[in-house]
Amino acid sequence: MRQNLARRAALVDGAIEVLARDGARGLTFRAVDIEADVPKGTASNYFANRDDLLNQVGDRIYERMRPDDEALARMTDGPATRERTAELVREVVERVTSFRTGYLALLELRLEATRRPHLRAVLTERVSADVRANVDGHLSSGLPGDADAVRMIYLAANWLVVERLTLPDVFPPEQAADLITSLVERLIPPDAEG
Repeated sequence: MRQNLARRAALVDGAIEVLARDGARGLTFRAVDIEADVPKGTASNYFANRDDLLNQVGDRIYERMRPDDEALARMTDGPATRERTAELVREVVERVTSFRTGYLALLELRLEATRRPHLRAVLTERVSADVRANVDGHLSSGLPGDADAVRMIYLAANWLVVERLTLPDVFPPEQAADLITSLVERLIPPDAEG
């Protein structure tokens, strides 16, 4: 397998675009070559098979969705309040929805994982680690709310992202922001009087 890391990243990014646009059935090495604007046959030199490509797409999506160090630092700034928690959830929803093709490709990967046990294992490990990181980060930051509240917010926010990307008129941005505030207020107790 070829090792040009920049070319590999371009191919995987091309695969994300193909998955988001054409679905898993449209994801072929040739389609990836065309999307990445590389010579015919290039993808087959970089990936052992379609499963290898799918697994690398999953990793790349999470890599690209991860906030940069500056954004991570901002997440720990500010008061540890219920209001700040709602603000952080709104920021995450906005950041994730801004990578539209990545999230849509991830949905395609999840569907494909129902038919591919190895991909299911890879995604299960990756999503489980993401949930743990969200819970651990929230709890260690001193923000209010327990692990179950964080998990419920995670689930609701993810479905809100799905709605925003697939049926954006169901919950327009202003309404989505208000729903996040309501969700956090219902799941996390009021701030202690201090």
